[in-house]
Amino acid sequence: MRLRSTIPGFALAVMLALSGGLRAEDVAEQLSARPPTPVAAQKTDGLRGGTADHTKFQALKGPFETGSDVTKACLACHTEAGEHFMKSIHWTWDYLNPKTGQHLGKHNVVNNFCTNARGNEGMCAQCHAGYGWKDDGFDFKNQNNIDCLVCHDTTATYYRLPNSRGHDACGVMFEGKDPIDLPKVAQHVGLPGRQNCGTCHYNGGGGNGVKHGDLDSTLNAPPKALDVHMSPEGGNFACTKCHVSDKHMVSGSRYDMIARDEKGPGAPGARRDVATCESCHSAKPHHEPSLIGWQLDTHAERIACQTCHIPKIARGGVATMIDWDWSTAGKMIDGKGYALEEYTQGDGKERHTYWTIKGDFKWGENLVPSYQWFDGRMIYTTIDTKIDDTKLPVPINAVQGDAADPRSRIWPFKQMHTRMPWDPKLKSLVYNHLWGKDDTAFWGNFDMVKSVAAGMKLENKPFSGEIGFLPTVSNWPITHMVAPSSDAVKCGECHAEKSRLAGLPGLYMPGHSTVRWLDLIGYAMLAATLAGVVLHGLARIVLGKKTHGEA
Repeated sequence: MRLRSTIPGFALAVMLALSGGLRAEDVAEQLSARPPTPVAAQKTDGLRGGTADHTKFQALKGPFETGSDVTKACLACHTEAGEHFMKSIHWTWDYLNPKTGQHLGKHNVVNNFCTNARGNEGMCAQCHAGYGWKDDGFDFKNQNNIDCLVCHDTTATYYRLPNSRGHDACGVMFEGKDPIDLPKVAQHVGLPGRQNCGTCHYNGGGGNGVKHGDLDSTLNAPPKALDVHMSPEGGNFACTKCHVSDKHMVSGSRYDMIARDEKGPGAPGARRDVATCESCHSAKPHHEPSLIGWQLDTHAERIACQTCHIPKIARGGVATMIDWDWSTAGKMIDGKGYALEEYTQGDGKERHTYWTIKGDFKWGENLVPSYQWFDGRMIYTTIDTKIDDTKLPVPINAVQGDAADPRSRIWPFKQMHTRMPWDPKLKSLVYNHLWGKDDTAFWGNFDMVKSVAAGMKLENKPFSGEIGFLPTVSNWPITHMVAPSSDAVKCGECHAEKSRLAGLPGLYMPGHSTVRWLDLIGYAMLAATLAGVVLHGLARIVLGKKTHGEA
């Protein structure tokens, strides 16, 4: 176990280096050096070969005061890219789901990790592909606010920092950053690789592997046993090999998923612009000319490919968070915040099990997913939802689907359990103002009633002045860490008394399920068969003796 102090003494001026507040060269020179990790060549569904050497472009030689200056240089040649990108969810963080009518997107939903990006943009917008979003004054129509480098850097030396200052309690999270050589990065851009996408998607929820369970830094260069598609020993796919982009609109979003793709591949030799297994492998991927191949394809009609081909999650040595208790946040030792590290993950790194600014955590590795019927829709509990606290845990995103619905298939999910703040009088979730240098930010004053009041007032939402802590669960679809076919889930892991799919409604599985009347019929048929065999045998014996005697 390790205990670390997390309060004052850290210079947070570095946070503003790329947000327009400070220049890149103002980043403290004394910060520890860190060697770059180049991104290996990866297969993508985009253009290949390249027709330009960016090191020869005078406009990219700098000097650049800020990241926005690099963007201006990029847009001078890529004249339409800005308009395209500003329509993407990576820019807007806003999405109206056509299936459910819910207004979603990162800026609108409440999650059960750090609770809400809204009102905390100064911190959360590190993962917004733009510069300077710290409040509602951000200009979404200014193309120069786009961050091209976060997706297109190939040097692995570029990084993002918060767009505004926070309290010293959080300073430890931003130590050890090397100054960024903006001209060097600008001259070495390319198509997005796994490491680019992983900058945000590996670290969602507050750290490496925290949120998804099937996305973490081990996928930068995974062994084939971890992911056959992304491994350099296998397909060496970049994320964009499956998440195809058209005018910066990237396919595949958890807000609007395709649970059962019946169209399969497109034209001969081509795949469709959807991030589904079937778009490459077809709806009948088991090509064995045998009863087994036919039976597996029959399974695929109602069972997602991922259910069998991702046997476990968080299996590369990086743990994923499975439980978070916000009710314990704010505890001090001698008036100072602290962190406990009582979990050591597979790669030897210790993970927080308590942190003053966030509360208690639990972690897991090599986890069997949770399985649910899924038709591609999720219904989100939003800030405006009236909560029925007699039905716990409250689903942050309730998976929709039913065994009787032919559009539904059995899908794997990671489930995250969190006790999170809510308003027990108004029966609603709350916005918590976590980040900021002001005296209402929880990551500074550790007064959650005060921070929630500030968060709700900022968004003009009613608040009773009382908070409680509500058990919640969120569901994260599993689509990565695809194992080799030899490691796929075996028949006996489902068709067994202790089945992976135990408890799943509307499902009858030989070897697991028990339906009394059906079992009685089966036993009766078996008994009748045995009786028939015995009677037939006896008849042969009797008739045989009789025939022999007559002879």
